[in-house]
Amino acid sequence: MDLDNEVEADHMPFFRIYKSGRTERFEVIESCPPSVDAATGVSSKDTAILDQESKGLSARLYIPTSVLAENSSSQSQQRRRLPVLVYYHGGAFCCGSAFAKDIHTYLNTLVAEANIVAVSVNYRLAPEHPIPAAYEDSWLALQWVLSHASATAESGAADGWIRENADFEHVFLGGESAGANIAHHMAMRAGTTTAATVEHGVRVEGLVLFQPYFLQAEPTESDSIDTGMSSGLKSLWKIACPSSADLDDDHRINPTADGAPSLSVLGCERVLVCVAERDALRDRGRAYYERLRGCGWRGEAELYESQGEGHVFQVIKPTCDEARALTRKVGCFLNLADQTI
Repeated sequence: MDLDNEVEADHMPFFRIYKSGRTERFEVIESCPPSVDAATGVSSKDTAILDQESKGLSARLYIPTSVLAENSSSQSQQRRRLPVLVYYHGGAFCCGSAFAKDIHTYLNTLVAEANIVAVSVNYRLAPEHPIPAAYEDSWLALQWVLSHASATAESGAADGWIRENADFEHVFLGGESAGANIAHHMAMRAGTTTAATVEHGVRVEGLVLFQPYFLQAEPTESDSIDTGMSSGLKSLWKIACPSSADLDDDHRINPTADGAPSLSVLGCERVLVCVAERDALRDRGRAYYERLRGCGWRGEAELYESQGEGHVFQVIKPTCDEARALTRKVGCFLNLADQTI
């Protein structure tokens, strides 16, 4: 038997896994280079987080071009510093890229609206790198960003855009779908790891979850919106995390499961949960919000529901009316010190 050509699992149109362990990918990701985007006035660039001899972890950085130019020409120490958003892309832990055109376009729009610095993390994907690889990469990336709070111009591993323009009094985590799942777990780890909240004098202020990828065994009402998507996401979770035995026993995909760590330890002060009316994952996002409000967590949580739209619609069509409204909402959330939600 030729195990290298015997199919173990078929997840078309994304990938096929063979019994030898080989993965053949079919998804074509439309990538785009970093740029100075004329439409939004946002500059972007790519940077390595770890050298290629380790995991090759990298990220794409975004900043309003006007702020970058203003701070670059400033002769004083009084730089204009912006909130920083560490962002994790979606794709069921198996697909997607921080360099994909749709993510790039969306983050240009969000950065321009919110007036922030964004760090979009390109973590490793399953099935080649099953969970916890995505979580490990995402945690390393977060620690790398936080390290800039005490970095100097001579720090070889530091990036000038972050070091010189980010306001470390206002650090946020966010992401869509699987990226929202990752952002949640990074905030949980920040709440249970002392070093994460005090290292370099930095804390995580807030969390923005866009249509989070949370599942449960029992179907919810919103599962019926797209039964194919619901079953597909459950199947992909088994590929992404082969060690997961049951959806209701694994807090990684079901943070409200019985026996899951209490959300009361969530390591941030504010959370915005964004769901969409026509999303099969809608009810799991709502359940997360309700659990967060009732678990004894001392922060402030808000639920925002976009009407008539589906999963990650803001990335797919960022210029539609509901996407624009969501982007404005998130911009206010990230700049609460200056605006009222």
